Amino acid sequence: MGMVYAFFLCFSSLFSANEKPNFEKEPRYYELQIHYAEPGRLKYLQNRYRRIAMPLYRKHNIQVEGCWSPTDPKDERIFSVLSYYNQAAWLRATKDFLRDPRWKKGIIESETVGKLETRTEKLFLSCTDFSGLKFPKFGTKGRVFELRTYTPTPGKLPNLLERFRNHTVKLFEKYGMTNLWYWTVVDAYPPQETLVYLLSHPSQEAGLKAFTDFRNDPEWIKVRKDSEDKAGGTLTVKVESLYMKPLDFSPMK
Repeated sequence: MGMVYAFFLCFSSLFSANEKPNFEKEPRYYELQIHYAEPGRLKYLQNRYRRIAMPLYRKHNIQVEGCWSPTDPKDERIFSVLSYYNQAAWLRATKDFLRDPRWKKGIIESETVGKLETRTEKLFLSCTDFSGLKFPKFGTKGRVFELRTYTPTPGKLPNLLERFRNHTVKLFEKYGMTNLWYWTVVDAYPPQETLVYLLSHPSQEAGLKAFTDFRNDPEWIKVRKDSEDKAGGTLTVKVESLYMKPLDFSPMK
């Protein structure tokens, strides 16, 4: 996906089953971090985040929404979604976290086997108007997550969002998919039109079947044709899908 630095505003997302969050009073900045492990050292990198990063995130008021690794064992990455109250809180928390002596010491102590991480990518995203308020963040234990990234046809992002808002998310629910977050990349340099969203499924097999059924749905076929006719062509040039499993230290499972 490339390294993108941007800022974004969104709704708070994690809450207990008995709470009724006030999203208007709890704006959030969300950060998607992608950590690339050195070949064969993913488990060591995961352990560093489990033992060192997670306590320091709490110390520096960084909300950890979820942590995952791909279901493909050959894909040695960690994906994490972090959130902050606002942009200023992100700047302050990130600075304090990176300067924390415990973090610096932890990196040294965890690299007795060698360097653990080749690079980190960061995406800053803004929730769409049809995300956040409507979708539950908790689900059945043992589920898998699917991160999907859409590159729209130039200038067609508003059309794509309209289709998701009015049709797609409802059809996803029809086929047993759980809608979680829907984001767009903002303030990227160079500017970037991208839709990123997260779904969950009972299993990877269930997710693959659900999408097959979705694509064959007569309503979807009509909606897709109508939306492309209105826009004067296809709305996307690239669609990426990644299945992930939550890590044991992930708040979202």
